[in-house]
Amino acid sequence: MADNEFSQPNRPQDTPRQDSVAAPSADELALRRRVSDLEREEVADVLREAAGEGRLSYTELEDRLETLYSAKTYGELVEIASDLPNGPTLAAGAAAIAPVSHASPGPGMTVHAPVINVFLSDQKRIGNWIAPQRQEVNAVLGDVTLDYTEAQVPYNEIYIDVKSILADVKIRVPRNAIVHLDSNPILGSVSEQDSVLGAVEEPPSAPKIFHIRGTAILGEIKIKRGPRLTKRLGLT
Repeated sequence: MADNEFSQPNRPQDTPRQDSVAAPSADELALRRRVSDLEREEVADVLREAAGEGRLSYTELEDRLETLYSAKTYGELVEIASDLPNGPTLAAGAAAIAPVSHASPGPGMTVHAPVINVFLSDQKRIGNWIAPQRQEVNAVLGDVTLDYTEAQVPYNEIYIDVKSILADVKIRVPRNAIVHLDSNPILGSVSEQDSVLGAVEEPPSAPKIFHIRGTAILGEIKIKRGPRLTKRLGLT
């Protein structure tokens, strides 16, 4: 009898082999996650606190801050501060992968402040600029000037959080401003000065309230009142 291909027992067809690729674990996703400016600032606070406690030298602090501000992923943040108390952990990074609601902020919800980061450079906010209600300043080996005397300030109360490390930070407020200063100098200085030379008339208005929290490590934070000297003398 001639061989008949249909007389052979049925066998399962060979299927092409598919190499399975394992999905990344939650830990791997956490380490790959891109980080925000706020998360960098939280780690920067950990580094500064560690330096204040003597866990890091100021050279180490500067090196780590420089690396921190160029970090892109959460894994880099963990590596920078893994040997310090309160540093970022893998568990916290994995928890942050949970879906995030994009609903508009409601009453009582926190609105994060814009951040000015200065390292071996300087920044100025002067003239007719629009000031946010909350402002964070982190200066390392640099200079920062915030001048609110000519700024547009659509708020009755302003909150400023300043950290100065081997840096000079100047905050100039209107002459009639009310300043609540919470200072923490560590081998540095935080001072509030009054300008009396060449006073100029300021339009009558309700005084703004400035809540200023300053930490100075081998640096200076100065709060001054009234317009700049050049403005008072009519040079600008």
